[in-house]
Amino acid sequence: MITIVGPTASGKTVLAAAVAHAVGGEVVSADSRQVYRRMDIGTGKDLADYVVDGHVVPYHLIDIAEPGTRYNLFMYQHDFVKAYSDLQRRGVPAVLCGGSGLYVESVLRGYQLKPVPENPQLRAALQGLSLQELTCMLEELKQRNGTVMHNTTDVDSAQRAIRAIEIETYNGEHPAEGAQVPRIPAVVIGVDIDRETRRSRITRRLETRLHEGMVDEVKALLDSGIAAADLTYYGLEYKYVTEYVIGRLSYEEMRRQLEIAIHQFAKRQMTWFRGMERRGVRIHWVDGLLPLEEKVRAVLELAGMSSCR
Repeated sequence: MITIVGPTASGKTVLAAAVAHAVGGEVVSADSRQVYRRMDIGTGKDLADYVVDGHVVPYHLIDIAEPGTRYNLFMYQHDFVKAYSDLQRRGVPAVLCGGSGLYVESVLRGYQLKPVPENPQLRAALQGLSLQELTCMLEELKQRNGTVMHNTTDVDSAQRAIRAIEIETYNGEHPAEGAQVPRIPAVVIGVDIDRETRRSRITRRLETRLHEGMVDEVKALLDSGIAAADLTYYGLEYKYVTEYVIGRLSYEEMRRQLEIAIHQFAKRQMTWFRGMERRGVRIHWVDGLLPLEEKVRAVLELAGMSSCR
């Protein structure tokens, strides 16, 4: 399975779609927020990226959950196996693509997971603690359990940290095996862009998304009955734009803080990918500034495949 990873604004989706088109394949998304319907601009779905030479490349695991719900890693593994098995049955190559490192690694390394119920008593005990305090507790649990789950890339609010502690606590108390994702032979390609290019792309893209109506998107979600706390839970664009809409931040404060947060997020993504390499996942890095045709050719050579177009 060809797997394409990279930080936000690296151009990985365009590359994945072009590669899938070249080999007659389909893209399987590994993005923790693009699973939500009606959360389009803020999550950067950019569905036009899946149109290659006038052909729409089929994609999976996008728009599969309702906003306000808490889609999680266990659900993703289940949905991934279902989508991947369908592609295998049809003889269609799969191109896994995403920036959610935990989702990608859970598939590549076959994490064993099980559904974790809510723990009201634990949640009540953790309410009121700061994100820093919760993060310290989480790190202690991770060390005790010997896990690499719940990196700060994905735990950027008190709500998320509490849920992560809940999961780590449950897993520590219930070591029985969970669902096993089959090991899938994969060639992993990383889209590498220099820091300054990445930063300028992030800044331009944020301005574009604000111009395209990201604030209106959040307002529509709130007007549909989704609680502000639920949108804030999703972090980044939805956290800061929601706080602007409900009056906690001015527009300029929202834009400035959000830009900083996205830059920090991209840096943490790269930290996760480097950690994957240390944990035994080989990533072949391709220069993200090369012309698309050259990048596609490089990916196919690394995967030992040829274009069918």
